[in-house]
Amino acid sequence: MTFDRISSIYVILLIVFGAIMGSFFNMLIYRTPRGLSILGPSSFCPKCEKPIPWWGNIPLLSYIILRRRCVYCKGTIPLRYLLVEILTPTAYVLLYLRNSDAGMVQWGIEALFVSLLIIVTFTDIETYLIPDIFSIGGIFIGLFLSPWNRNLTFLESLFGVIVGGGVLLLIAYGYQKLRGVEGMGGGDVKLLAMIGAFTGWKGAIFALFSSAFVGTIAGFVVMMQSKKSVSRDDNGDSHHGNTLSTMIPYGPFLALGGIGALLWGDDFWRWYLGGF
Repeated sequence: MTFDRISSIYVILLIVFGAIMGSFFNMLIYRTPRGLSILGPSSFCPKCEKPIPWWGNIPLLSYIILRRRCVYCKGTIPLRYLLVEILTPTAYVLLYLRNSDAGMVQWGIEALFVSLLIIVTFTDIETYLIPDIFSIGGIFIGLFLSPWNRNLTFLESLFGVIVGGGVLLLIAYGYQKLRGVEGMGGGDVKLLAMIGAFTGWKGAIFALFSSAFVGTIAGFVVMMQSKKSVSRDDNGDSHHGNTLSTMIPYGPFLALGGIGALLWGDDFWRWYLGGF
C-alpha cells in the first residue's frame, strides 16, 4: 500500500471522526453552560424536548436530510450544529496535513487545542459565557501536555499562562477603572491564559493583538449598523442615536487569534524580531 493511499485512508477516518466529535461538541456547547449533564438524557430537541431518534442524529447528514427541522415539532435547528460538524473534521484534516512529519502525538495536542477553541467560540456566541471547565481545564491540559509539545517547553507553557492571563487581567482592570464598567469578563482572561498554555507567551501576545485588531473592526461594523437604532422617550417620540454599548462576545476573537498563533505565530515573531 502506497503512502498516498495510507494518507487518503487517514483523511477519510479523520473526517468521520471529526464529524462525530463535532456532534459531541454541539452537545457540550448546549448543555455545559446550562448546567445539564452530558451523560443523560440522550439527545433531545431544545424546543419540544422530545428525544431525537438515532437517524435524526447522524452528524452532517441528518441536518441536511431533515432540512433544519425537528422530526416532531418542526422547529428550526440552529445553523451552529452544522457549522461545528463541518469545522471540526476540516480542522482535524488540516492539522494532520500540517503535522505529516511530526507524528500523531503533535496532531493530537493541536487537535485538542483547536477543539477547545471551537467549543468556546460557539458557547460564548450563544450564551456570552466561557465555562471554566474549558478554559481552566484547558490550562491544566496544556501544561500537562507541554513536555510532548514540540513547539514549546513546560516553562514556556507556564510563562504563556502567566503572561496571557496577566496582561489581559491588567487590561480588563484598567478599562473598568477608566470607564467604570466591566468591559471584559473573567472568562476571556482565563481563555487567553489557556491559549498561552498551548502556544507560549509569544502565542498569547500574538493572539491578544490579532484578536484586538479583528475585534475592533467587527465592533466598528456593529456600531455602524446600530447607529440608527430607534429609541423612544417618555412622550413616545422616536429618536435615532448611537448604541455604543452593544455587547459583542470577545471569546471568538481570542479563539481566532489562538488559531493564528498556532499556525503563524512563530513565523510572525521570526519576521518581527528579524527586523531588529
